[in-house]
Amino acid sequence: MKLPDSIQVIERGWLSSNNILLYAGESATLVDAGYVGHAPQTVELVTSALAARRPATRLDLLVNTHSHSDHIGGNASLQAAFGCKIAIPAGIERMVAEWDTDALMLDAARQRGDRFAHDAVIEADSEFEIGGLAWQALAAPGHDMEALIYYCAEKRLLISGDALWQDGFGIIFGEVMGRKDALPATRSTLEMIGRLDVDIVIPGHGAPFDDFDGAMARALRRLESFEADSTRVGRNAVRACFTFNLLDLQRLREDELAAYLASVPFFHNVNQRMLGFSDDDFASWLLGELLRSRSVELKDGWILPTMAP
Repeated sequence: MKLPDSIQVIERGWLSSNNILLYAGESATLVDAGYVGHAPQTVELVTSALAARRPATRLDLLVNTHSHSDHIGGNASLQAAFGCKIAIPAGIERMVAEWDTDALMLDAARQRGDRFAHDAVIEADSEFEIGGLAWQALAAPGHDMEALIYYCAEKRLLISGDALWQDGFGIIFGEVMGRKDALPATRSTLEMIGRLDVDIVIPGHGAPFDDFDGAMARALRRLESFEADSTRVGRNAVRACFTFNLLDLQRLREDELAAYLASVPFFHNVNQRMLGFSDDDFASWLLGELLRSRSVELKDGWILPTMAP
């Protein structure tokens, strides 16, 4: 598997999305900016990558796939560092312009983000050129109902955001927030992706991969399990979102877990709407799940993440 020379993927851990650089002459475009807690590191990584090009390259444009904090969190810092313009999916324009922290899931999930100003929007089904290649923006509702993915037919490349990973896809937030169209939208998105001619997928998290058919099969099996029992969506959302928050917090006292879950609206609401645990049982269930999957460890009364941030 070999990406075009004009594309460089900076693979990150799970707290930040991947950063995808696309080069054209002395100009570069970056797709997705990582989490705000990693913003200084993201600026350093992008600075180093640009300086390594011959001739040295400037960052002119930053493009986002969707609105979640691990993809837009570095926008403000990158814009300040490089003076780049920012283009966002058209569907998130209002929430970004008004900095609606509820719609951006910052307050509800107790995540962080720095406000930024965007310069342009990208409409679904529009076409544009970055990295010397022609791309099409495709609507990919499900994980984020306003998300876009970017497809290059010539090179059979897909920048999939969190709509498709090598082993699944991102949390279906709409379903756990009571939207009845989120699961059907996720299926429609996967079926649309499956009709594309794709050799290489550059996901929002994890390494680029060329096992497109295998990834599609795994994603559809996962979706089928959610369609058969929607409480699995809730359990997955709590596990994944708490693991993300723990990477940001770095550690949490075991005896504070129940109170923490009750204090975060996203966790509390998912439990009330879909799971029905008492506060203590909710904490006990979640800790047991994360210990079994080795996503966390206990040390001296502290819950610690085991995944790379």
